[in-house]
Amino acid sequence: MRIAVFPGSFDPITSGHVDLVHRSIPLFDRIVVAIGVNTHKTYLFPLEQRLSWLKEVFKDQPSVTIDHYEGLTAHYCRTIHAQYMIRGLRNASDFDYEKTISQINSIVVDDLETVFLISRPQFSHISSTIVREIIKGGGDVKAFVPSRIVSEM
Repeated sequence: MRIAVFPGSFDPITSGHVDLVHRSIPLFDRIVVAIGVNTHKTYLFPLEQRLSWLKEVFKDQPSVTIDHYEGLTAHYCRTIHAQYMIRGLRNASDFDYEKTISQINSIVVDDLETVFLISRPQFSHISSTIVREIIKGGGDVKAFVPSRIVSEM
């Protein structure tokens, strides 16, 4: 069974995240969308809210499950027997950062492959950081987040 983890903070999940998961479904038997919890980081939305949003967004996708973890993502992948990690690339800066993380992960856990997907042009400008700033400023985020969760923001 080909199991992939799509890790992130998903604070909040964006339309770009959703697109990456949907594009990954044909590639893997199971995709675990997993929220990495960093106790030293401050989040805009509580973990329970983010988990609820992920479950709602992917409820019609039987091969997608939702989870959360603490610690190293590579260790989490090993724990659930995932052989792949999915990462999205919006630009060259993302590539440089993600390449380094991928190489470190392959040292930390043998046989963990990172699969990079290039963001589609309509999503390449969207990041959770930008969406959080729009929310904090009282702006409308419906163009950036899944329609199923817009009313909850």
